[in-house]
Amino acid sequence: MTPADATATLPSLQDLLDPRNQADPYPLYSRWRSQAPLARLDEQLMVLTRYEDCSAVLRDGRFGHAESDDPRFSGRARPALEVLVDDDGRPVRGFLGLNPPSHTRLRALVSQAFTRRRVERLAPRIEELTDELFTAMEGAPGPVDLIEGLATPLPVAVISELLGVPTADRHRMLTWSHAVARALVPDFLLPPGAAEQEARARQEFTDYLRELVVERRRAPGDDLLSALVGVHDDGDTLTENELLATCTLLLIAGHETTVNLIGNGTLALLRHPDQLARLRDDPDLTDNAVEELLRYDSPVQLTVRFALEDAEVAGVPVPAGTTLLLLIGAANRDPAAYEHPERLDIGRTPVRHLAFGQGIHFCLGAPLARLETQIALRTLLARAPRVSLAGEPEWKDHITLRGLRRLPLSLG
Repeated sequence: MTPADATATLPSLQDLLDPRNQADPYPLYSRWRSQAPLARLDEQLMVLTRYEDCSAVLRDGRFGHAESDDPRFSGRARPALEVLVDDDGRPVRGFLGLNPPSHTRLRALVSQAFTRRRVERLAPRIEELTDELFTAMEGAPGPVDLIEGLATPLPVAVISELLGVPTADRHRMLTWSHAVARALVPDFLLPPGAAEQEARARQEFTDYLRELVVERRRAPGDDLLSALVGVHDDGDTLTENELLATCTLLLIAGHETTVNLIGNGTLALLRHPDQLARLRDDPDLTDNAVEELLRYDSPVQLTVRFALEDAEVAGVPVPAGTTLLLLIGAANRDPAAYEHPERLDIGRTPVRHLAFGQGIHFCLGAPLARLETQIALRTLLARAPRVSLAGEPEWKDHITLRGLRRLPLSLG
């Protein structure tokens, strides 16, 4: 079935938003992928569901992000809701939403401060925090909620310590993170009022960060914020607005996605007792298991790219200005890319997935998300080897970031 003649029987964008599909969107993805893997919903919107096509777009420089001063994307940005603007009134965004050369410059600067070595140094502290949170859960009467007890407070504590946010302010970080995460939802899929709520949260967070930046300039510490303040390359440094935009991006990437990865991954293991037992008996499989869990139920279900020039995908013409909705969740279960894609196999090798993207926008925070999840799973299975579900999980209402609101467990 071709993209042109498939739209009459395709699932719609409203199906993606339907609460009835939130618990398990994968049958919907499978139907979409089999009926029209490149579905042109209108003259300016295409939906992609195959691994090969999504991977190709993510790695192709002809596809990028819609920048508000580009006339081809007039009306698709939200200039009225922008929080950070430069002296000329142009929006200042984190590098995730930029194209080269701006993206190249900013990512290079941030990469100097947010290094793999800095992340690896966090391992003992993450283990300590995880043990503290787990001890608190063990002391609770009856079933516990993994999302409330571990999956949420662990990443917010880590990103707070990474940025040098005082312990007393962590509850504010949590509130801001939930609201700011709406920035990852494409504009045309946002519910009414969500954009305004997200903009208010960004404003509050950036106002708070400005005060922290002043303190770090006066008295630098060993935290990431101090490193970002001091980073430079041949005289080039981050402007204050670029620094604030970067920290906002790190808040989303460092918290929301990791919460979802820990929750989704734990639920997947509990629903596959053979794989849970396999991991419990062989903790050395943990690193590979996390990669398979990223593929099986990715915390990021979709992303958007725009055709910056005339291009094509799998031989189908894509005119400049076209919006492409990439269903990462569907691509990660494409039978053309994986043997038995609906099966959870923590020993699967190699585990190719698109959960962290590909190409120049590959997630800079991937090592941190992996590390936190590896430590969380090792701790859970070591301290609660007979862990089991104690009720029905509840899913968040979020089209882009797939994750649980509640995961009741018996620790055995």
